[in-house]
Amino acid sequence: MRWSRGVATALLAAVARTVVAAPAAATGSSSHLMNKRYIEERDGIAYNVFEHRDTGSKMAFVKNSGVCETTPGVNQYSGYFEVGKNMSMWFWFFEARNKPAEAPLVTWFNGGPGCSSMIGLFQEHGPCQFYNNQTEPSLNPWSWNNYANMLYVDQPIGTGFSFGDDPVNSTVTAAPYVWNLLQAFYASFPEYECRDFGVFTESYGGHYGPEFAHYIQAQNAAIDDGSAVGEKLALKAVGINNGWFDSTIQERAGIEFAVGNSYRPLINESVATKLYDVFETRCKPALDKCVATGNDTACADADNICINEIDNPIAAITDFDTYDIRQPSKDPFPPDTYVEFLRRPDVMQKIGAKVRFEACPDAPSVGFGRTGDDARSFLDTLSDVVQTGVQVLLWAGDADYICNWIGNMHVADAVEYPAKAQFNKACMKPYKVGGVAKGKFKTAGNLSFLRVYEAGHEVPYYQPEASLQVFMQVMQGNAPSST
Repeated sequence: MRWSRGVATALLAAVARTVVAAPAAATGSSSHLMNKRYIEERDGIAYNVFEHRDTGSKMAFVKNSGVCETTPGVNQYSGYFEVGKNMSMWFWFFEARNKPAEAPLVTWFNGGPGCSSMIGLFQEHGPCQFYNNQTEPSLNPWSWNNYANMLYVDQPIGTGFSFGDDPVNSTVTAAPYVWNLLQAFYASFPEYECRDFGVFTESYGGHYGPEFAHYIQAQNAAIDDGSAVGEKLALKAVGINNGWFDSTIQERAGIEFAVGNSYRPLINESVATKLYDVFETRCKPALDKCVATGNDTACADADNICINEIDNPIAAITDFDTYDIRQPSKDPFPPDTYVEFLRRPDVMQKIGAKVRFEACPDAPSVGFGRTGDDARSFLDTLSDVVQTGVQVLLWAGDADYICNWIGNMHVADAVEYPAKAQFNKACMKPYKVGGVAKGKFKTAGNLSFLRVYEAGHEVPYYQPEASLQVFMQVMQGNAPSST
């Protein structure tokens, strides 16, 4: 989910910046220290423990809990990485159902900021889902681990099952902790080294995806020149659905979508005209100030001006769920059955969880709010990533309002890379699965945009077969193509 934008304006505008330094990447190793592995029992749970020499982090996990993934012979691991002092970051890893020794490795991050990746696992593309109002999950035939080894991560600290001190207050400060987690993962599971690697995310992932990919590429370069020690990640692809990348582009697109989407108008032309004027006279100048100064207060103020004077008025006019405009606001969709399931003591015991699950707690997002992170643009960072040649997919369900497909398409059109002119001129073509149209797409070079029909914010929930198909195509280094 993108940040629920409900934090009081006064709080965000009044609080001064609080920055805690993020951990530096390892620049060397102590030859007399060795990685350690052992079994440790904590609160009646037997954890496999791995201590990573280079980062000083520790990993404690349960193997094959029997929860969620029940396909015979498919391994799973769930538990914690210590990515910093008193910082326990939750992960749940599933081997690929087919040829795991050859399959790529993909990391999934939900948005927020501060929303658990268990949302993606249980509601979107994980090995299991809750069907027909059942309280126990069943196998998902369209799970992304049909093709890839999947690593789901709750970050920053305080999100989902992660716990401890949370120094992260921005997308940029989050990236080094994710790198530490991945380094510890590779050290503990060296069999996944040298695989094609993918970063997939959604919503606030419009911030996370570009920055995490950029940081990974920078660390790879540092390893190459000897200024850092670690395992390089063979970044193959980045996929971001319904992302929030750039407020200047996407706040205006919110008005455009509200009046002209293909389902139902949320506002009329008269209201749209007034809101376009508000955008030009109030929202955009504030965002311009945020961009020009980089000041935390200016960026927080800009975010709140745009929310209070554009987004909130639209939401007040028509009753709709911002993540799926076909649904009423009081009946959010899809159902969140997974939350109570993950809070069950027997489930927590099996998977090795230590704290009560919180899907989207307030504390992590408040820290991001203080620095105005939501209003900061990651378009330039996205352009930098595309320019490196990795396959990049921006895609969006067309029933989502909060990070709607029109804004995502405008972002894609604004990416600076060698094939930009060709991309901008390209026509949208039908995207088919087994001959059935599931959306429209365009592509040029290594950048693609896909609009997905009849899908809300969490695209794989609504269109699981199409989502798996495009996921596989992009991870294979290809542009989307119809079947």
